[in-house]
Amino acid sequence: MHRTITRRQLVAGAVPALLSSGCDRTSPIVPSPVSIVRAPAYDQRLYDTVRRMLADHRLDVRGRHVLLKPNLVEFEPTSSINTNPLLVHAAYEGFLSMGAARVTIAEGPGHRRNTMDLAEAAGYFGIVSRFEDVFTDLNLDEVTRVRPERQFSRLQKLYLPNTALRADLLVSMPKLKTHHWVGATLSMKNLFGVVPSGIYGWPKNVLHWSGINECIADLHAAFPRTFAIVDGIVGMEGNGPIQGTPKYAGVLVAGRDLRAVDATCCRIMRIDPLQIGYLQLSAGPRSHIVERNIQQIGESIASTATPFQLIPEFQRVRLEDI
Repeated sequence: MHRTITRRQLVAGAVPALLSSGCDRTSPIVPSPVSIVRAPAYDQRLYDTVRRMLADHRLDVRGRHVLLKPNLVEFEPTSSINTNPLLVHAAYEGFLSMGAARVTIAEGPGHRRNTMDLAEAAGYFGIVSRFEDVFTDLNLDEVTRVRPERQFSRLQKLYLPNTALRADLLVSMPKLKTHHWVGATLSMKNLFGVVPSGIYGWPKNVLHWSGINECIADLHAAFPRTFAIVDGIVGMEGNGPIQGTPKYAGVLVAGRDLRAVDATCCRIMRIDPLQIGYLQLSAGPRSHIVERNIQQIGESIASTATPFQLIPEFQRVRLEDI
C-alpha cells in the first residue's frame, strides 16, 4: 500500500523510515517524499498552492541560485505541449519568497531554433515580468564537458550548459505527458532540454541514437541537486509529447527525487513505472520507484488516478484499475 501522510506529520518529522525489501536488507532506504496536490485550473490560486507545496518539502534555498527548467517544445494554441507559464511564475515567486538570492528560467528546445519566439508564443512574456532578463537559452549557453559518475549510454561524455551546472538547485518543471518512444515524459525526460542543440543539433538526434532511456539516466546522474514540479493540471495523452491530445488531471506532483516523482506520476496516469526503461535504469534494483519507498504527501494516487491513453506499442505498460 502507498503510505499517505499529512502535511503536519511531515513538517513535524513524524514519519519513520521504512525498510526496503527486495534490495539489500541490511541498509534502510529513506523513503522519498512526493506531493500530490489538487490544482483545478491555471489561475491565481496556483501561487498559494505552490508556496504551500514548497514549504512541505522544507527546501533550504536561502542565498542560493534556483534555476527553473520548464518544458518548451512547440506551440499550438489548442494543445497542451508546454509547461504553463503561470505555474512557472508561481514557482518563481515561491522560491523568491523562501529567500533564494536569484531565481532564473532556462530551456533549450530541441525543435524550434528561435527559443524566444517559442517562449513568447507560449505566453511567457505576458506572464513573467522582465522575462528576457531572467531567461537563458541553454542551446546557446557556454558549456563544460562532463563525465557522469554513472554511465548508461554509449556517450562517454556530455557537453552541458554552465548555467544549469552551476545552479544550486535545478527545478525540472515538465508537463504530465505520454511519449511515443519511452512511454511517459516527466521530470527526468525533461532534462533533455538541458542538452544544448547548439552542440547536439536539432532535434538532438545524437541522444536518440545513443539510446533515449540510457541518455535520460545519464542526465539524471549528471544533475544531483534537483527538485521537480510536474504540471499535471492539463497534460497530454496518446501520441505525446507533441501530437497527443489534452488530458485534464487537475494535479501538481512535486518532490526532491525525480525518480520517485516520475514513478508517482506514472501511477496517476495508470502506467506501470517498473516498465519504464529510464526509471528501471536509474533506480537500480527499483528501490526508488516502488510504492513502499515513497512517502506520499497530500492526495492519494487512488483519488487522483486519471488513465491516460497510450499508443498501441505501450499498452503493455498499463496498470490495472485501482
